Amino acid sequence: MRSELGLMHVYTGEGKGKTTAALGLAMRAWGHGLRICIIQFMKVGEDYGEIVALRKMEGIDIMQFGSDHLVTMETVRQEDRDLATRALEYARAVLCCADYDVVILDEINVAMYFDLVRAEDAIDVVRSRREGTEVVLTGRNAPKAVLDEADLITRMVAEKHPYDKGVIARKGIEF
Repeated sequence: MRSELGLMHVYTGEGKGKTTAALGLAMRAWGHGLRICIIQFMKVGEDYGEIVALRKMEGIDIMQFGSDHLVTMETVRQEDRDLATRALEYARAVLCCADYDVVILDEINVAMYFDLVRAEDAIDVVRSRREGTEVVLTGRNAPKAVLDEADLITRMVAEKHPYDKGVIARKGIEF
C-alpha cells in the first residue's frame, strides 16, 4: 500500500471543513496502519476537539507552531514569522525521513497568504519529500503556484453558515 502513496493534496477555499477533511484523511490512513504527522501552522492549544482525540492515537504525531494570539493580516508579528519558519523547517525534516506515510501541513496556505513563509519555500519543502509520502496542505487562499503543483485540489465553498446569523463557534462542532 505504501508504494501507492506520494501525492500532494490541497484543501482550500472560503468554506468550512479544510482541516476537518485533512484530519479525516489522517484517521482513515491511521485505520490502515499508516503513520501520520500533523504540523499545524498558526495554531496552538488543546481547545480543538479533534486534536484532543488524535493525541490519544498511537501513530499520529501532532506538532503545533502558533502563538497565543489570533493571527490576521493586521496582527502579524515577527514571532509569527519565526514560528512559521520553524514549522516549515520541521516539515522538511519530517518529509525527508521515513518515519511517516502521511504528512499534513495544516493552515500552511494561510501562512503563505500572510507572508509568514514564501510559497516557493513551501513548494521546495514539499518537493523534497521522500518518495511514497503523501502530503496535504490546508487553508484558505492557496497560492496559484501551490495549486499548480498539486495532484488533488478540493475547494470548500461557503454557501451558508450559522456564523452569518451570529451563532458563535460551538464546542464539539466548530472546534
